[in-house]
Amino acid sequence: MTPLETEITALKKELVSMWMLVQSQMNKAKEALITFDKDLAREVLIKEKRVNSFELKIDRDCENIFALYCPVAVDLRFLLAALKINTNLERIGDIAAGIALYVVEAKENFDAKKLESTQLLRMYDESVNILIDTRMAFEKEDTALARSIFKRDDVLDEINEKAPVAIAELIRADLNSLPEALYILSIIRKLERVGDQAKNIAEEIIFYVEAKILKHQESGKRKLEGEE
Repeated sequence: MTPLETEITALKKELVSMWMLVQSQMNKAKEALITFDKDLAREVLIKEKRVNSFELKIDRDCENIFALYCPVAVDLRFLLAALKINTNLERIGDIAAGIALYVVEAKENFDAKKLESTQLLRMYDESVNILIDTRMAFEKEDTALARSIFKRDDVLDEINEKAPVAIAELIRADLNSLPEALYILSIIRKLERVGDQAKNIAEEIIFYVEAKILKHQESGKRKLEGEE
């Protein structure tokens, strides 16, 4: 194995470790939400610093590899993708911390029936599963699995689009539930962004494995279909 290959292998392991940490943050934030465990929510907020440290270290490692080895072809594509994946993972970490902060701030525990009726829990499970599958696609360089993320994100988008109606129904049924309903809506909005970050990651996986750039292609296609 060449020195460059050794560095890239180490960088890939770092990214996977960060992925696992972000995944853990998402899971703990969900558990804190369901059980109204403020201590667990605070743990998520504290560990957000570790996510940020990971991001900074991976950025520095990428810069060092660029400077020392001047990579080309697939190695160059991997490093460019790694930088963007790193940013997307950090943003998902921010989302987990934001959800945990809602748990800390809330005065009363979240009603399980409301979480179910708004499909928040279903959305949460799917967003975590998408995060897991993007990691698997990254580790295995599986572009078919990466492409499956685009379709699965539609589920998150659909729940997000229906959320205002579901939230309005909760508020009409009980005006006292207004603060809780707004928290739920905000969490749904955050989970929708997890799907967006996962799609970005999937695009980067396809870019470095296949040398294909997918960014903006989907939106462009929809515009053309709309014009027809």
